[in-house]
Amino acid sequence: MKTVLIVIIAIALLLALWVLSVRGKRKKADFFGLAAYPYAHRGLHGEGVPENSLQAFRLAVENGYGAELDVHLSKDGRLVVMHDESLKRTAGAERNIGDCTAAELNELRLEGTAQKIPYLEEVLPIFAGKTPLVIELKPVNGNHAKLCEKVCAMLKEYPTLQFCIESFDPRVLLWLKRHAPEIVRGQLSCNFLRDRNGLVLPLALLLTELSLNFLTVPHFVAYKFADRKRLSLRVCKKLWGVQEFSWTIRSLEEAKTASDDGALLIFEHCRP
Repeated sequence: MKTVLIVIIAIALLLALWVLSVRGKRKKADFFGLAAYPYAHRGLHGEGVPENSLQAFRLAVENGYGAELDVHLSKDGRLVVMHDESLKRTAGAERNIGDCTAAELNELRLEGTAQKIPYLEEVLPIFAGKTPLVIELKPVNGNHAKLCEKVCAMLKEYPTLQFCIESFDPRVLLWLKRHAPEIVRGQLSCNFLRDRNGLVLPLALLLTELSLNFLTVPHFVAYKFADRKRLSLRVCKKLWGVQEFSWTIRSLEEAKTASDDGALLIFEHCRP
């Protein structure tokens, strides 16, 4: 009987610790004004308009949408707007962004069009005073602090811009919590236990289950739509009141499902 009691107490303690591990900041009623918009994933791209291009971002604003974009550091410290670290898929070059200077990147074009790879300072004026941005930071090789510092310094130059920052890397959120707590920050995640992405199993488990939230305390969680029924996300939302973003919405049916559950939308190939 004593052994059973000890096991029950141990399970209860582990459950309590897990519940605490997925905590986040309770959202404001209007979620800092960001809740009024759906967000075009990598801009409003398609039909000859490349993703993460200036043209795609202008189209998002013209159609009344916010946008989600991705930021990397170039070899010479420029803030490059591109989804992949590799340039192969979108620019046809067998190189990585972190290995290229701005001069080298300027020679490339997106998806066979005349559109060049943009820099963050070219994108921010398109949205300032208009619609908001969800800015994803993509650190590599331990450059998260440098990337965060440069992005935050640039964002200060645009006081009329509405934005939030998200990342899969909890170190980004921890940096923001310590050095820029006024910025709305979000943890990106999905089921890494199924799609490991090169992660070791313990880290894949921690990221899937949002188990580092107790350190980073995010304002929101951006979770993959197909994986959004995971218990950790449900607990994070229902118990802690954290805002959910749902990515990537690709149909009006998915948009309705996510919206009905209170999630904000990051979409492509449809018009919520």
